[in-house]
Amino acid sequence: GYATYYGLQKFAGLNPIEAGNYVQVIFVFVLCVAWCGSYLFRVGTKNMTYTQQLKDYEEAVMEKRLAEMSDTEIEEILSSGKTPEEIYREEKKA
Repeated sequence: GYATYYGLQKFAGLNPIEAGNYVQVIFVFVLCVAWCGSYLFRVGTKNMTYTQQLKDYEEAVMEKRLAEMSDTEIEEILSSGKTPEEIYREEKKA
């Protein structure tokens, strides 16, 4: 901020108003690029609020279903050799 402001005045020969305008434009540009970069990073890593809420919800539903199952049902599922994702997809289709 200050270094750019005074640097533009001293080395570029700009008056204080022009230097201030350039500093503001640079500052806003850097902020926009940083925000867009962080947003794209969160999208790429799927670390978004909605994704996290959906994951938490699905885990809570699965925990509730597991708590409601009897021991024989749990043993039957474990002995079937299916992954939790396969079982979840089958239940979703039904």
